[in-house]
Parts: sequence; structure tokens; C-alpha cells
Amino acid sequence: MQKHAASFGIGFVAGLRSMTACAALSWAASRGRTRTEWIQAGPLPRGLTTAAALAEMVGDKMPFAPDRRIPPSFAARIAIGAVGGAALAGRDASPAIGALVGMAGALAGTLVGRAARGSTTRSGFDLARGLTEDVVAAGLATALVSSAEYRSQE
Repeated sequence: MQKHAASFGIGFVAGLRSMTACAALSWAASRGRTRTEWIQAGPLPRGLTTAAALAEMVGDKMPFAPDRRIPPSFAARIAIGAVGGAALAGRDASPAIGALVGMAGALAGTLVGRAARGSTTRSGFDLARGLTEDVVAAGLATALVSSAEYRSQE
């Protein structure tokens, strides 16, 4: 299962903050730490996904922010988890299994993150929980990028 730990982790990040997972994947690809070549790794995609991640963190605290469990948002988190899970699966692991594990991580991150936040985002305590979720997502994403295996030189 250790071969798929990063797959579950990036899925979990996608469940917490979907664009943070995208940014992490772009940064990992730029360092040759993804199994796939199709994740954009140049300066522009890294900058755009990082900016989108920061914007998502700000927007998430707004009272009009939609629930992460609505079908379009939920589906996007699962899809990002699948792509990330395949991309970060260990060198000797199956990318298909990595995708499934990433989807499971996204499901867990979505539900755990929502439960930890509670039902509102209008009080100072709720803001603190949202900021804590940001720190967890960014910290886990950073750890995953740093620890992901290098792409094999085939």
C-alpha cells in the first residue's frame, strides 16, 4: 500500500482544496516526480494553478461559497484525485490502481473536510477552521511534491 500513499494523499488534498492538488501536480511534474508526461509543468501552468489555488482558498471563506458536495464540485474533486493518483503512484505501482486510490482519497478528503468545517462559514471560529484546512491542504501538498518518486528514466 505504500506504493499508493502519495496517490491517496493527493486525492485527499483534492477533496480539501481541488486547485491546491492541481498546483501540487504541476509542481511535481516540473521536478520530474510524476509518472506521466501529460501534466503541464511549465512556468505558466505552475503560475496559473498556484494562483487558482490561492484564489480558491480566499473564495472558500466567502458566505456564498458552494458546498463541496454539490455534484459538479464533487465530481471535479474525484476526477482530480484520479488523475493525481495515477500521476503520483509509486514507480512499481499500477497507475490504474493509483487512480482508484486517488479517487478514494478525494472522497475521504471531501467528506472529512466538510465534517471538520461544519455547516457555516460565517463566524470567526468557522474562519479559523477554514484557514486550518488551507494549512493542512498546502502542507500535505508540499510534502507530497517533496517526497514523490522521480520518474524512471526509461
